[in-house]
Amino acid sequence: MNIMYKRVLLKISGEALAGEKPCGIDFKVVENTAKTIKECAEAGAQIAVVVGGGNFWRGKTSGSMNRVKADHMGMMATVMNAIALEDAFSQLGVNAKIMTAVPFPQVSEHYSPARAIHHLKKDRIVIFGYGTGNAFFSTDTAASLRAAEIQADAIFKATNTDGIYDSDPKTNPNAKKYTEVTFDEILSKNLKVMDSSAASMCRDNKIPVMVFNLGKSDNLLKTLQGENLGTIAKP
Repeated sequence: MNIMYKRVLLKISGEALAGEKPCGIDFKVVENTAKTIKECAEAGAQIAVVVGGGNFWRGKTSGSMNRVKADHMGMMATVMNAIALEDAFSQLGVNAKIMTAVPFPQVSEHYSPARAIHHLKKDRIVIFGYGTGNAFFSTDTAASLRAAEIQADAIFKATNTDGIYDSDPKTNPNAKKYTEVTFDEILSKNLKVMDSSAASMCRDNKIPVMVFNLGKSDNLLKTLQGENLGTIAKP
């Protein structure tokens, strides 16, 4: 099978792992996600995953709580999602490694770029948890940072929508969808696909971002083969 991208960083939101639930984890969704990623790995891709934690907690919407403490709670939520995803891979017979920005020796390796690349070259799926390890940075920023560090060919941002729009398509039926967009446009038009730190890092490191809906099981594989099923964000 021909694939366009050899090494990819897949960003999965915590909300995606909740499925139809208002919060928490839908393990059927996690299992299906793991199966889809397994197919892509079997096609020859090296895959690293960054998981969000919004299905449990969002630091920036924690009200009057101290932001630093709230963000660390959110980062711990990403570790729970990483463990669930790793367990799904294990049940499928897939070798996956969790790497976290702070030490969790019982469940993960402490992250280093060299070790992550080593695992990828050994055809192991790497799951990055605990964001960047720092408050005030989103998991989108963590994804762009890890993608640059492991020299990924692209970031695949799997969302609940089918691309980037000029406004929220859930509230505006006339929202315009972009087929292609530059990171400068994302920043200047304040498009709500990723935060400014993540967009700037992708632009500066020339890492394209493919935004698509993970809802259909073959969307990830088709994107890996070069199809644009949503929006391509380019430098």
